[in-house]
Amino acid sequence: MIPVTVNTSFTEENRQLNEVRNEIGQVVVGLGDLVDRLLVSLLCNGHVLIEGVPGLAKTLTVSTMAQTLGVDFSRIQFTPDLLPGDLIGTLIYNQQTGDFTPHKGPVFANIVLADEINRSPAKVQSALLEAMQEKQVTIGTDSYALEEPFLVLATQNPIEQEGTYPLPEAQLDRFMLKVNVAYPTLEEEHQIMKRMSVNAPKMNVRSVVNGADIMKMRESLDHIHANEAIEKYVLRLVDATRNPAAYGLEELTPLINHGVSPRASIFLMKGARAHALLDGRDYVTPHDVKWIAMDVLRHRVAITYKAEAEGKDVEYILTRILSTVETVE
Repeated sequence: MIPVTVNTSFTEENRQLNEVRNEIGQVVVGLGDLVDRLLVSLLCNGHVLIEGVPGLAKTLTVSTMAQTLGVDFSRIQFTPDLLPGDLIGTLIYNQQTGDFTPHKGPVFANIVLADEINRSPAKVQSALLEAMQEKQVTIGTDSYALEEPFLVLATQNPIEQEGTYPLPEAQLDRFMLKVNVAYPTLEEEHQIMKRMSVNAPKMNVRSVVNGADIMKMRESLDHIHANEAIEKYVLRLVDATRNPAAYGLEELTPLINHGVSPRASIFLMKGARAHALLDGRDYVTPHDVKWIAMDVLRHRVAITYKAEAEGKDVEYILTRILSTVETVE
């Protein structure tokens, strides 16, 4: 969990965010990093792809957060036979009037959990893509705006490949963050076991904020100061994924197929500002950038077959970049 300092400029926002954390912690054990990154995405108006093996409380964390935020929540279980209409809605024929009326689907919610998103084919994924990118849905010939805040939190299992449809790079790039969820520690699992190994575990939490509070927090985010040195540091990190040799990382050149898109620099800066707000500060430090960098960049860097053959993954490449690229004074 992020250590919290107090800055009078954002005392109320910081208090509300800490209340959300505490309420989620009443149900979810050991996923403080995931919770903080979900809050960052909420502040930044960005979507999150959560990856981890089954049983790590990914779905529970998202649904619990939605309860604390007091917003509309829907969960969509992605399956191979899912149709776009099951997601966005469809036109229903009225026999009495002879007209078609729209029936809105589960995507019309503030927080949408797309469970096992890689289990549905391209048509369904592309329907979700319009909602994520344009914040609207097309049913028939009419478009319908989605109510803010609107957040897609998608999960996928990294182990199973059979019967799945991997997300194309264009859709991966729409996610602000890709967060990997690891196994809990023994101490955390002990707490999980004690809480959940009863027939009626405590699953309800209080609603501590609402949609208006969230929109106000987003406005506050624009007042977090980032000086030119921070901006140049973000640009150098992004450029290092495209031209590693320019930063003394020649050995990474044959391992990278292509670097990150300009969305990465946008989300890096927004994510760093959000981390500063979570930390109770009105200014960004290099630590804020490094804290969010791996989650912003890991799904945007494509590695070569040579990297796979040598057993060097994206995490290795990004760790080398983050440890080598210096901040700009």
